[in-house]
Amino acid sequence: MGNLGYYQIMTTTAKKVGGPIKLFGLVLGTGALLGSGIHAGVSNIKKKVSSELEKKKKIEQAAVVHTVNTEGRSKEGLHFKVGDKFKVLDADGDAGLIEIIGDNNSPYFVSLRFLSAISNYNMI
Repeated sequence: MGNLGYYQIMTTTAKKVGGPIKLFGLVLGTGALLGSGIHAGVSNIKKKVSSELEKKKKIEQAAVVHTVNTEGRSKEGLHFKVGDKFKVLDADGDAGLIEIIGDNNSPYFVSLRFLSAISNYNMI
């Protein structure tokens, strides 16, 4: 290869593709394509990992059993007695899907603020 090294490779390649400007354009375009492909792949992986972590968190939360400390009736008409036990299956804002242990008509939608006021459930 002689003492020219990479300069000789660059000039030979530039001559094959039609000049240094075309070589620069090819290198720039290839870099842009690779960069956007890598970015899309990393974003996709991040979304999948985030989704799996969220599912795991919901499963862990659904396993926790909460106990009613104060008798009360929700706006939805659901009556809670002291000692009732429930699980929060899912939550979205102030609305929560709960399962009352021992109630065959479960699940119910209830205000999470209401549950926080009458039980040991802590709204996050």
